Amino acid sequence: MTADEEFDAIVLAGGAAKRLGGADKPGVSVGGRSLLDRVLTACRGAGQTVVVGGRRPTIRPVQWVREDPPGGGPLAALEAGLRRARASTVLVLSADLPFLGETTARQLLDVLAAGSREAVLATDGHGRDQPLVAAYRAEPLRRELALIATEHGTLSGLPLRLLTEELDLGRIHAGALASFDCDTWEDIAAARARIREHGNVLDEWITAVKEELGIELDVDTHVLLDLARDAAHGVARPAAPLTTFLVGYSAARAGGDGAEAVAEAARKASALAARWAAESAGATDGSEGSGGPAETGPGADGAGSR
Repeated sequence: MTADEEFDAIVLAGGAAKRLGGADKPGVSVGGRSLLDRVLTACRGAGQTVVVGGRRPTIRPVQWVREDPPGGGPLAALEAGLRRARASTVLVLSADLPFLGETTARQLLDVLAAGSREAVLATDGHGRDQPLVAAYRAEPLRRELALIATEHGTLSGLPLRLLTEELDLGRIHAGALASFDCDTWEDIAAARARIREHGNVLDEWITAVKEELGIELDVDTHVLLDLARDAAHGVARPAAPLTTFLVGYSAARAGGDGAEAVAEAARKASALAARWAAESAGATDGSEGSGGPAETGPGADGAGSR
């Protein structure tokens, strides 16, 4: 197996959410996006994504399946999702991970691909295994689930540790945020507060807008912020959003490498804003304000002109 092979994703989105008073936990909004949609963003590179749970609106198409009987717990749900998987590797995630990113998902898959382990799990900030933030080889996973079902007569109601105790595991330290799950309303409140912190809110907002608009383009936001600042200071405050809109429109028309097109359009607009600001400064102090060198030589002061 190589790191660039196709993988499938299985997202467990069932459960009674008793500590949320029976609320539809995967549908709870954090940063304007449902918890489920946030997890679907982290695994959008999957060949197919199977969600185990009740149907609900999602940001992109998925396959839906339910364990039998519904509410049978994580092992039963995992087996139901695995029946739909075709790839030799599956990324298994719970649907309540607001801060799980594509980087962690990719790391799990890459570490699994690089070695001979049967699964690679994330560990949280306390070193605890997170079997629902993990990449598994599909065949060993099917084997162990079948053995557990044979031994116990069912998978319903059984703990995940029965599975992980039998697999050859690798681990990565994903950090506290990647494995942070929302089990209570206090967890939900903490997640909502964190994304609005100064250091996080802009990235969270941009990611949410791109998901809402179906855009996968990665651009240098600092370039656009600098452009907006230049337009606001050198022209007029309302010029900032209008200019960045026009830059985006220009980049879309240019086609090709989207990120490069945005950068080039932003460079041109920034240079224009600088010239505009220079002219404004010139009008104030009485200089030419043309942005170029002063005229010199014959005729510059009118001498010798006809």
